[in-house]
Amino acid sequence: MINEYEKLLAGLEDVDWAGLEHAYRSAHDVPGHIRTLCGSDDAAREQAFISLSCSIFHQGSRYSASPVAVPFLARIAVAGPAAAREDTMLLLTRLAVGFHDEYDVTTGINVTGWRAAAAEVGPEELLPWYEEEVANATDPDKRAQAQELRDWIAAGNSFDPRWSALQSYDAVLAELPGLLVLLDNDDARLRTRIAYLLAWFPEFTATSLPHLLALAAREEDPVTAATALLAVGLVGPASTAGDITPYLDAAHPLMRWAAATALIRLAALNEAPIGPGLLGRAVTELAAAARTPFDHVTDYCEGDLHAHIERTLQALPPGPDPAVVRETLDACLPRIVWDHYGPRTRRAFTELFPAPQPHPAPRYTDLTAAQQQLLHDLAGHRHPWLIRSSADRLRELGLPHTQEALQSFVGGHRTD
Repeated sequence: MINEYEKLLAGLEDVDWAGLEHAYRSAHDVPGHIRTLCGSDDAAREQAFISLSCSIFHQGSRYSASPVAVPFLARIAVAGPAAAREDTMLLLTRLAVGFHDEYDVTTGINVTGWRAAAAEVGPEELLPWYEEEVANATDPDKRAQAQELRDWIAAGNSFDPRWSALQSYDAVLAELPGLLVLLDNDDARLRTRIAYLLAWFPEFTATSLPHLLALAAREEDPVTAATALLAVGLVGPASTAGDITPYLDAAHPLMRWAAATALIRLAALNEAPIGPGLLGRAVTELAAAARTPFDHVTDYCEGDLHAHIERTLQALPPGPDPAVVRETLDACLPRIVWDHYGPRTRRAFTELFPAPQPHPAPRYTDLTAAQQQLLHDLAGHRHPWLIRSSADRLRELGLPHTQEALQSFVGGHRTD
């Protein structure tokens, strides 16, 4: 390992990692992976990230080793090798909020509710029950098993994922003051990552809000600026609407979209100073973005612009012209960029192809514009599993049902 980064790992070997757990039980391998992040071997570093993501953050789950790794990862994010810092920030975001940033994208994280739910299943609540199990067990083997579980709970653990996830969230929260220096980093990607991370910590708003507003105002990179502005909308109070409104007139369309999205979120708050006219302007910006997508997108909603617009409009308070809202939702319907579990794709099939195609099947150019757009997006989709999961429905509709067949059917035609 490069000696200049050794100080970042001070105390790493002092942790009883073997006594902690991750997805594959003992976390004895975690310090080696963290140390590899500070090495000079790019391939080994990439594998270390994969290993950490699969162990201390396994399909969204967090474990006793997860919060313990956070301080070391935060040091690497601030002062580690340039090649490791952005991915480390992404890992910190995942450890903090899992995939909540995807499905809480229009409201932000409900930490108050999260803490209340976690308190009901924390060690203090569970321990009396397990102690009673030990006391009542008559079979020696069952008593030994109950004692083992009781000791694990007494050590500060819980079986409930809401509790274990909150421990990692709080570990990252504790590191936020030190991570703020990334807002002034020369690398726009790191500025973007810290702005995105701050969007999910409403308890840190008093500190983060001035920094986010300042970043949005001075930032030249539109993705970074838009990320900061949306973060303001997610963690800011209703009064923040006054700071966001001027960005509806920004030169870059991504900034106008971000301002509109943030204002619609704030409009749902009590006493938000957002009248019907301003809300209508926000919807108009979303409609423009849905019709003419821009090249740059943020990480919100996995970078899926149309899914984000759709979710934002579904949370829209009454007031704006329903016809404009409907037109915008219709424009979003056939655009499938991510759709992790496939609900948007299934809905698009239902609405755009209500009946099987006639035989012989029409040519691609004979389909409606929306039908063409849906098949075009699926033909070029970055995740083949989405098409595989849709194969039966495509076959029922009399449409090509593999990605290769879709690509051949679409041919060289463009839809945007």
